[in-house]
Amino acid sequence: MVTCAVSADNKPKRMGNFPAFLKKIFSFSGMLMSLIALTVFLAVPKGIDDPDIGWHLRNAEYQIHHRAFIHQDMYSFTTHGKTWMDYEWLSEIPYYLGWKWFGARGIYFVMLLALETILLGIFGLAFLESGNTKSAFLISFLAIFLATVSFGPRTLLFGWIFLVVELAILYSFQKGRDFTPLLPLVFLLWINSHGSWIIGLVLLAVFSLSGCIEGNWGLIEAKRWSGAQKRKLAWVSLLSTLALFVNPYGWRLVLYPFDMAFHQKLNIASIDEWRTVNFHEIRGKILLGIIAAAILLQLYRQRKWMLHEIAFLFIGLYAGLTYSRFLFLAAILVLPFLSRDISEWMPYYSEKDKPWLNAPIIICFLAVIFMHLPTNSQVESRGSSRYPYRALTYLQDFHPRGNVFNAFLWGGYLIWNTRQVPVFIDSRVDIYEHNGVFADYLHAVELKDSLRVLDKYSIRYALLERDAPLGYLLQNTNGWKVDYRDKTTILLERIDKK
Repeated sequence: MVTCAVSADNKPKRMGNFPAFLKKIFSFSGMLMSLIALTVFLAVPKGIDDPDIGWHLRNAEYQIHHRAFIHQDMYSFTTHGKTWMDYEWLSEIPYYLGWKWFGARGIYFVMLLALETILLGIFGLAFLESGNTKSAFLISFLAIFLATVSFGPRTLLFGWIFLVVELAILYSFQKGRDFTPLLPLVFLLWINSHGSWIIGLVLLAVFSLSGCIEGNWGLIEAKRWSGAQKRKLAWVSLLSTLALFVNPYGWRLVLYPFDMAFHQKLNIASIDEWRTVNFHEIRGKILLGIIAAAILLQLYRQRKWMLHEIAFLFIGLYAGLTYSRFLFLAAILVLPFLSRDISEWMPYYSEKDKPWLNAPIIICFLAVIFMHLPTNSQVESRGSSRYPYRALTYLQDFHPRGNVFNAFLWGGYLIWNTRQVPVFIDSRVDIYEHNGVFADYLHAVELKDSLRVLDKYSIRYALLERDAPLGYLLQNTNGWKVDYRDKTTILLERIDKK
């Protein structure tokens, strides 16, 4: 007689059981991450409303077709041939390839993927700090509202991706997992993508130096790195700094952030995103609420802060409060620390996960995203009220017999769509400020000696927003006539100019 014994360990598995890798995908964490992805998708504009994207596409097109880097202005008549660095050349290429492969929709896909990566990265940083999925989700959800300040097809998004990667490496190093050899590569890619690399280098220096002292100052403490950790951080910092010089423009690109800070005063004073936070807007109210919550949590918990954490907190809050464009930076630097403080009120027990329940929810979230992806025509038409979209057919057949003065925000749009028309100005403010063009433009549109500025540059045409004050002035000035007008655009011609 043959008997068959089955041990408890070898019991046949139920059909409903999930394999291990599917349990991770359809875990409670996976469901919350898919909800973040859905929320980001719903919050991201379905268009490509950005004044920079046109000249970014032209730059990338030139690089790929000519296999050469850009060293001078090629798009305007006011600074044509002047020295200029394409300081974001690497991050322009994904947008151009997206357009080449999928049209306007492809630009949207690159933007969406970049934003999803950053916001899910903030979720990862918050989880790394707290070990709690629920608090990490809440923090990431708040981050979405602050991040909306940079929702658009912007090269800055790649800078924030590299920042998230850098912080993940530093926080992991603090917890005993060493990925720091990757940092020189991160900085090599970063400097060729966006000038925000300077923030990453400052954070690396602060993180490294904070472990060179040891002390306890009330709620702040510092722990000294071991000898091996000091040597590792010193070498990584040195190699990361040297990696900055691996770029097409050498030391000039390394110095560019300092040029922005000290020699582009008009740029910083005039562009909206460089202005301080408006606390009457939703983003300002959320930031104020975050600061208040951080103070109350500290009063309640009285937890100790590491020296580098306090420094990161200060940098994030100072930058976010001073310049609205850095609200995204504040979200990345500040919010993950708060995840640790609220985790005790949001307990999470992984053993209670129900993959069979999470799976259909995750699939539904992803299905909503894929079913509502915009078409090319939808992407192109969104934001058309800000640009001469209705006038595009007319402008593409427009061959001016003289110089054209154009609205600042329209310069990039014209560079990409009406290549036969050299622009007066576009959003590459650095070259125009250094050559005095930006100051003249502001004088013209603010009606400060406007006619003198137009004479200075021998302007024959003015392509403006229909309700622009300068347009009203020219319509009521002898020697000017309207060539074209629609709901958003007006083109005026100087008829006494031969």
